[in-house]
Amino acid sequence: MKDFNYYAPTEVVFGKESEEQVAQLVKKYGGTKVLVHYGGKSAVRSGLLDKICGLLRDGGIEFVTLGGVVPNPRLSLAKEGIDLCRKEGVDFILAVGGGSVIDSSKCIAYGVCFKGDVWDIYLGKAEPKCMLPVASVLTIPAAGSEMSEASVITNEDGDVKLGYSNNMSRPKFAIMNPCRTFTLPPYQTAAGVTDMIMHTMERYFTIDDDMDLTTDLAEAVMRRMMTAVFDVLKNPEDYRQRAQIMWGGSLAHNGLTGCGVSDDWATHQLEHELSGMFDVTHGAGLAAIWPSWARYVMHQNLSRFVRFAVNVMNVPNDFANPEATAIKGIEAMERFYHAIGMPINIKELIGRDITDDEIREMTRKCSRDYQHTCGCLKVLKAEDMEAIYKLARG
Repeated sequence: MKDFNYYAPTEVVFGKESEEQVAQLVKKYGGTKVLVHYGGKSAVRSGLLDKICGLLRDGGIEFVTLGGVVPNPRLSLAKEGIDLCRKEGVDFILAVGGGSVIDSSKCIAYGVCFKGDVWDIYLGKAEPKCMLPVASVLTIPAAGSEMSEASVITNEDGDVKLGYSNNMSRPKFAIMNPCRTFTLPPYQTAAGVTDMIMHTMERYFTIDDDMDLTTDLAEAVMRRMMTAVFDVLKNPEDYRQRAQIMWGGSLAHNGLTGCGVSDDWATHQLEHELSGMFDVTHGAGLAAIWPSWARYVMHQNLSRFVRFAVNVMNVPNDFANPEATAIKGIEAMERFYHAIGMPINIKELIGRDITDDEIREMTRKCSRDYQHTCGCLKVLKAEDMEAIYKLARG
């Protein structure tokens, strides 16, 4: 069991009509001029953007807007936001959207206070000393960025996708109204749930087996998300289950399911190169990689994979053959992915065979030119990364 510090300072305002409190919350956390950052047409079409801007206006809060965030958010738009904030004297950033919008907001918040190139922060060449406060009105539960310390940005120059974590980027508040998720397309709903389950699994599949309560919590989150997603795919306006998913996305990535254990994150690192190269949906990319990663590393802690099979996937425990039980758990997870419309290999993800050259390029990027490893359950070198990509090709 590892010693740990648990830090989750975000104020969560959850429920129907929760966005009505946005102006009061911005004032509470010191905002006087706000950048309202958002994605594409859905925030406009739904009327949410107009409502948020109207509430800020009625509350006497100045604001400017910047839309255009796309999945796998782009560095170029973040830099545009940095310039806009400096020009307009913005002192608070409000993300209206999902994880991509929140991640872009965090990048902007770093950059406004940073004298150099904000990309150097993501490259690990610089450490920010301060940033603008960030908050969110969440519309897409998935990434958990509304309560986490992490953000991920894609640099179009070379299609490089990198993440950076710093506790000061945890949002000041997160407004969560499950009603705002009723219109999410089924694929986006399924990919979002896949992402939050993977955030839990990156902490669950660990070398540490003795923090039982954390493990129990992680299993509960995974089981509940798997149940809820089927209900909302059948009935998109099931408020009860939409609420489970919205709260589950936050619990999966606010650090709670990682207290006292070592995180892995290899599947995320491997997937970042998939979405960087092919611009695929992040959750779907995780589903395409995880089964091959699991088969490659399961002998590093076979008992954990057996526990997952039995406690999460309801596989009968073959006490005489733990490896068979573990494999059946992975196969059950693959069936779950297919049942909600997710891929289980790269061919299913991108619709064609991936080439050896593309695998080598992803390996090079994931290993930072063969200088870095990833993972904790099994520390993956470049040759391991390449082997997993090949297993996952389909």
